[in-house]
Amino acid sequence: MTHDDAGINANILHLPFADATRSVRHVFVRDYETEAEIGVYSHEKGAHQKIRINVDLSVLEATDHHDDQLDNVVCYHDIVKGIQTILTAGHINLVETLAEKIAALALDDNRVIGVRVKVEKLEAIKEAMSVGVEIERHRRP
Repeated sequence: MTHDDAGINANILHLPFADATRSVRHVFVRDYETEAEIGVYSHEKGAHQKIRINVDLSVLEATDHHDDQLDNVVCYHDIVKGIQTILTAGHINLVETLAEKIAALALDDNRVIGVRVKVEKLEAIKEAMSVGVEIERHRRP
């Protein structure tokens, strides 16, 4: 087992998204737990399930300083509000679809050059702590 950057035992290794040589900052949302209408099976339709979402963003830093102003940075609160908007829009069949929608939301900000999204269903398989998907997407030049 490897350790992720949150210091918790995990079976995946998160690569660092911050890189001073490229003027890239790491913005993240860690272990956001909520409920969602998600799943393809009949017992999942019209029901809410517990999910956990992690989002890692590679963000280009401006050449000038952010001046301690929220408008000058990518805000993790805006990412969470965007996730909530996606989830309240209606039923989603696949965790893959939810991950792609979150990645697209993040990449809508031109300062975001890369995003990793992990979506976990916490109660789908009784014998497993969680099941889900993790994707990584980059801005196309």
